[in-house]
Amino acid sequence: MFTGIVAGCGEVVGLDPHGPGVELTIRPPSSMTADRNDQVTIGESIAVNGCCLTLVSAQKGRWSFEAGSETLARTTLGRMNVGDAVNLERSLRASDRLGGHFVQGHIDDVGEVDDIERESEWVHMRFRAPRRLTRQMVQKGSVAVDGVSLTLTDVDDKRFSVALIPHTLEVTTLGRREINDAVNIETDVIGKYVEKLLADTQG
Repeated sequence: MFTGIVAGCGEVVGLDPHGPGVELTIRPPSSMTADRNDQVTIGESIAVNGCCLTLVSAQKGRWSFEAGSETLARTTLGRMNVGDAVNLERSLRASDRLGGHFVQGHIDDVGEVDDIERESEWVHMRFRAPRRLTRQMVQKGSVAVDGVSLTLTDVDDKRFSVALIPHTLEVTTLGRREINDAVNIETDVIGKYVEKLLADTQG
């Protein structure tokens, strides 16, 4: 479980074939490796652009993960290139503050940047997404885009929009996004439960 509060941006430094998937190697930012009392451990879950992956190796300033064919097909990880920047977040501890919202790290689908409207240092960004996802969204509700917890400003059948503050643009990959770029989308789990409950009631 995560919160959608990105701890830092890492860099993809390796994409090596591994069975039906790949071994993804990332150079994390120094801010995520500096605390010797809170080092990552093999087997822990880390969100990479919102995808919950298991850490399989951590040495010489590199973190490695194994991503299977299903993950590569259903997320943007299958489109990664060496040199790409990725959002990183370690899993939530029971004692942590919940600064964003509950994010599972299970990507629902890939969307695309539809429009970018700049207003001084702020940005209003609109995304295209499947109807089955937008029906789980509500204005002022939450959504995770590439693992970043965001507040929805508007939603219609095929698109949703968010307002990005300068800090978010600076410390996450969203500040580098361009129109038609692919992004990972995870809707709020509360919306999924409500949709399921209503479907069962009506059925």
